[in-house]
Amino acid sequence: MTNNYITIGTLNKYLKNLFDGDSNLQEVYLKAEISNFKAHTRGHLYFTLKDETSRINAVMFSYNALRLKFKPVDGMKVLVKGKISVYEATGSYQIYVEEMDQDGLGNLYIEFEKLKKKLAAEGLFDPDKKKKIPKVPRKIGIVTASTGAAIKDILTTIKRRFPICETILFPSLVQGVDAAKDIVKNIEIANTYDIDTLIVGRGGGSIEDLWPFNEEIVARAIYDSKVPVISAVGHEIDFTIADFVADLRAPTPTAAAELAVPNIDTINTYLETVFNRSTISINNYIDNRKQILGSLVNSYVLKKPTAMYEIKEQNLDFLIDNLNKEIKKIIDNNKIRLYKTASSYVLTNPDIIYKFKMQNLEHIINKLDVLNPMNTLKRGYSIVKKDNKVISDIKNVCVDDMISVSIKNGNINAKVIEVNDGK
Repeated sequence: MTNNYITIGTLNKYLKNLFDGDSNLQEVYLKAEISNFKAHTRGHLYFTLKDETSRINAVMFSYNALRLKFKPVDGMKVLVKGKISVYEATGSYQIYVEEMDQDGLGNLYIEFEKLKKKLAAEGLFDPDKKKKIPKVPRKIGIVTASTGAAIKDILTTIKRRFPICETILFPSLVQGVDAAKDIVKNIEIANTYDIDTLIVGRGGGSIEDLWPFNEEIVARAIYDSKVPVISAVGHEIDFTIADFVADLRAPTPTAAAELAVPNIDTINTYLETVFNRSTISINNYIDNRKQILGSLVNSYVLKKPTAMYEIKEQNLDFLIDNLNKEIKKIIDNNKIRLYKTASSYVLTNPDIIYKFKMQNLEHIINKLDVLNPMNTLKRGYSIVKKDNKVISDIKNVCVDDMISVSIKNGNINAKVIEVNDGK
């Protein structure tokens, strides 16, 4: 009986030989849609080919992938040529793709691009509308499935990096028909809590698995959230609409936790550095003030306060003496001026000055009397005028002119009968 038992490896090898020996499976042509696409660092491509009812695992090795003229993505429809064989390690059969051509985009990918373009036009992706993620949060909300690797990775990372931060899980469906509505409901519930940051996401999966995070209602719920949202959907190469509208996108749930909280060791190091700097600064300040206080205590003023008073008193005496000297000098000068004024000739002999002035006045009067033309008339002279102007030249008079002749005791009005110039 024991001779009838075989190993799993033997079975898988037998099945592989059956597949490899079937000529119908050595050149297979398929029309399908790409899902779960992953590009290995060595250049190999791993993905799933599916249609409306079935799916098959596929691998395209680097030497065949180098001939591709396009970049495969989830949701893309393709035409492939390859062979079907068994992967002995797992016992699963798969298609080894040798050639692949693009056959248009799948429906999900078309919907993804359409919604992305619509929301971008409305400004839901604008960088200036992104809310800042708090650097040191007190509470963090998490919208994801209550079981699975995502929630474990998030909680483990937060506890390791920042254990004093409180976390609140809002368990949600993250896959299936009702997942989008459930995600929206939990985002709205989370906004009623006093939390600083909200992580929304799930682990990796196919484009169908991640599709709830490409729904418009989820995108708008994230955009309308008052709490800053970090998206954490799938693996690093997966992008969803939620990633574009979130305030911050994390490539994985673990990375989301790292972005949500600081490293407590870093904070402790920073606080220690600040404490040491503050201590040194305070000690320097105290030492500086001690030096100033010591200088004041040992100052000449505080040790001998009367000395400063004595100096001020001496300076005051000096100023008072100078002031008295100036006052005496001014008084003496005024006394001299007063004495000179009182001793002046004018004040001591006012009659002589008066007589002198009267003599000068009589002299001037006599001069004026001599020059007075009326006195000339007394000696027999006369003054002849024409039109009230003195005639000094014979040429100023004509025959028949009326003239006025002033003599000692009156005026004579006359008419010129003849003008004789004496020639």
